[in-house]
Amino acid sequence: QWLDIELSNYKYPFKVSTLPLHIQEQDLKMAYMDVKPENYNGKNIVLIHGKNFNGAYWKTTIEALTKEGFRVIVPDQIGFGKSSKPAHFHYTFQQLAQNTKTLLDSLNITKTAILGHSMGGMLATRFALMYPQTTEKLILENPIGLEDWKVKVPYKPVEWWYNNELKKSYEGIKKYQLSSYYDYQWKPEYEEWVKLLAGWSLNSEYSIIAWNAALTYDMIFTQPVVYEFKNITSPTLLIIGTRDRTALGKPLVSDEVRKTMGLYDELGKKTQKTIPGAQLVEIENVGHLPHIERFERFIEPLILFLRE
Repeated sequence: QWLDIELSNYKYPFKVSTLPLHIQEQDLKMAYMDVKPENYNGKNIVLIHGKNFNGAYWKTTIEALTKEGFRVIVPDQIGFGKSSKPAHFHYTFQQLAQNTKTLLDSLNITKTAILGHSMGGMLATRFALMYPQTTEKLILENPIGLEDWKVKVPYKPVEWWYNNELKKSYEGIKKYQLSSYYDYQWKPEYEEWVKLLAGWSLNSEYSIIAWNAALTYDMIFTQPVVYEFKNITSPTLLIIGTRDRTALGKPLVSDEVRKTMGLYDELGKKTQKTIPGAQLVEIENVGHLPHIERFERFIEPLILFLRE
C-alpha cells in the first residue's frame, strides 16, 4: 500500500498531536501521542521508537502502561513517522534529545521515565546524559550502539547509505527483518512493520525519506554512546532479547568480523556491568523486538521496574 511522506493515510492507535519546532533555520513539526489514563498515578513515561519504526508499534505497550496509571508520551522523531522529513538536516542525538525535551516542556512534564528501543536506545541514553534531572528511570530495550561499529566497519559516506535506501523494496525489507530481528521465525503480525517502510518506497517523494534515513545511519555510525554508559546516573533497566543479532554495517565486513557483531547474549551482560547499578532482564529465544515478539515477557519486568 502506498503511504504518503507523513503517513497521513496511516492511522495511529491513539490521537496524534503536533508540536511546531523552529530548528536549524526551518519550521518543522514533531508528531506525538500523549495518552493520559483516568487512573493517573502521577508517573510519566516517554517511549522512543527505533530507526525502522514509529510511535504506532507501541500500541500494546501504551495500553498496558495506561491501564497501570502511567501517562505515556510517544513522539515520532524528526525524520520519522508522522513528523517532518526535512530536505536538509544535521542529525545528532543531542538535537533529537533536545527536541524531545522541548516536547516535554510544552506538556509541563518535569520528571519522566525514558524507554528507548533500538536506535531509540541510543537517543534515550543521550537524553539521560543531557537531562539527568528529568530522567527518573531509563529503560533500554534491545538498544543498538552497545558496541562501537566504526572500530570494525569501514566508513561509508551518506551518499552510500542513500543509494542503499533507494534500492529498498518490500522483499528486501522483509528479508532484513526476518534475519536480523526474528532469526527466521516469522509471524503474520510482523507484516505491518514491513509494509510501513515498503509503502514509503512507492511514494514519488521517497528520495526525501531515503535521504533522511541515510543521515540517521550516519548519526548512528559516527556518534556512539557506548563510551558514556558509565556516566548514566538514572536507575537503569536493560531488557534484552538474546537472539538479536542486529548490527550496523555487517555487509561491509568479512565473515570472521561479522560473527563478532551484534551478539546481544553477550552485549547485555557487558552493558549491565558498565552502567552503574543497572538491572538486566534477558529474554531467551527472542530477537530485536521483545515488545512485539513476546509482549508479556517484556511488559512484566518493565511495570515492576517502573513501580519500584
